[in-house]
Amino acid sequence: MERDALIAFWQAEEAAPFRGWDFSYVNGRFHESDLPWDYIALARDLLPQARNVLDMGTGGGERLLTLRDAWPPTVIATEGWLPNVTVAAQNLSPFGVRVVAAERHPLPFAPQSFALIINRHTGYRSGDIARVLTPGGVFLTQQIDALWAWNLQVALGMRVKKRPSSYELALHYFETETDLVIEQAVANTGTMTFADVGALVYYLKAIPWIVPGFTVATHLPYLFALQEKLDRGELLQFETRQYLLKASKP
Repeated sequence: MERDALIAFWQAEEAAPFRGWDFSYVNGRFHESDLPWDYIALARDLLPQARNVLDMGTGGGERLLTLRDAWPPTVIATEGWLPNVTVAAQNLSPFGVRVVAAERHPLPFAPQSFALIINRHTGYRSGDIARVLTPGGVFLTQQIDALWAWNLQVALGMRVKKRPSSYELALHYFETETDLVIEQAVANTGTMTFADVGALVYYLKAIPWIVPGFTVATHLPYLFALQEKLDRGELLQFETRQYLLKASKP
């Protein structure tokens, strides 16, 4: 494509709608390597054993709905990003789920409110989790590490400071600030690959905290550098880091 055509294409991808937490728009153009665990399967195993569950950061409720056959009698979800609160309520309310607009912490619930808390990619504080879990309750979380996509950030012109792994910090906080027992702890380093720069543009607009302030207009030189990389036959591939923790309250 010529330069002007590329810019027009990227701008169209930048303007493409993103709803809930649904990346189907870039199916076939964006791929993440597999994880050594299955968060959904782990959550499904835990749900029937709980009298109630809190899904933290439910997004648009898409993943919670895939677990509907295993829900306990009471299901509550939180979401901190306002555009998604409406989407989640539309998707989940018909099934009796209460959606609470809430920031990450503190959780707006009384002590010992939940037998199970599940959390996929939403920030939390270990002490807050311990506060709202019932005795015998379980917390399951899959998290994006702070080191996620550091080389993508560099490719988009960011200065990336050295920082500790979120996984190591999470273990430290659970061990020093709570009485929760860590039952499972796994970290993983993988990759995410984009078939074209337009898919990357869509991804960065959907998840604006990876490269704060990103727009096609402000980052054109970096986008063209990535396009040149593709034209040389190289992959648009970047490092991902995630971790999984499962903890129980004595």
